[in-house]
Amino acid sequence: MEDFFELAGQKFRSRLIVGTGKYKDFAETKKAIEVSGAEIVTVAVRRVNITDPNKENLLDYLDPKKYTILPNTAGCYNADDAVRTCRLAREAGVGKLVKLEVIGDDRTLFPDVPATLEAARILVKEGFIVLPYITDDPITAQKLEDMGCAAVMPLAAPIGSGLGIRNPYNIRIILEHAKVPVIVDAGVGTASDAAVAMEMGCAGVLMNTAIASAKDPILMAEAMRQGVEAGRKAFLAGRIPKKLYATASSPLDGLLS
Repeated sequence: MEDFFELAGQKFRSRLIVGTGKYKDFAETKKAIEVSGAEIVTVAVRRVNITDPNKENLLDYLDPKKYTILPNTAGCYNADDAVRTCRLAREAGVGKLVKLEVIGDDRTLFPDVPATLEAARILVKEGFIVLPYITDDPITAQKLEDMGCAAVMPLAAPIGSGLGIRNPYNIRIILEHAKVPVIVDAGVGTASDAAVAMEMGCAGVLMNTAIASAKDPILMAEAMRQGVEAGRKAFLAGRIPKKLYATASSPLDGLLS
């Protein structure tokens, strides 16, 4: 069954997007990404070297011909810094596809919504393909879609918390109205969390800590791949409705009396 994930005109087989932070070294990063089956890999430009060829460079381990490198603006706390970081990545030849992340609070790492909107407006105007990290707010999601963002990325829970989707109702509202891909970003803890997001109809799931900080990152990368695949298949298959009372599994007609 061909079931492509389409993002800004590109088709991908994997709906799992993975990060590159928190691994013990670049070799472990490479192995986990290979096992995950991910085709899109996000990199924090301010924290992981992909721009200086004179230092150990992540791109020496990840072939840009094999993976779509998604630079992100993690560590930015205002729109100006986020825009500058995206421009730096583009100048380094990474491309125009960017994950926009403007943090508003150190404790929760929730996004600064007004700053995210401001930065997104500038980046879209400059021709970037913008994937914004946002709260699970349907109004913000709609505004970002209307201004031309290629996807919306509502959080499941705070970054690195591992709590899974805390507000499925808001995510469902976003899914009902969005005409661009909805990618759950942040807060996934284990494979069942990824499956839930996919069962709801999300186009993809982005994660880093859940894999990199697991006791066995390589095994967790495989589990996440399978969780995303299972959840997507369940969504396409169409689950049975939830009912309060039982329904017999076998037909009742023709029972022997």
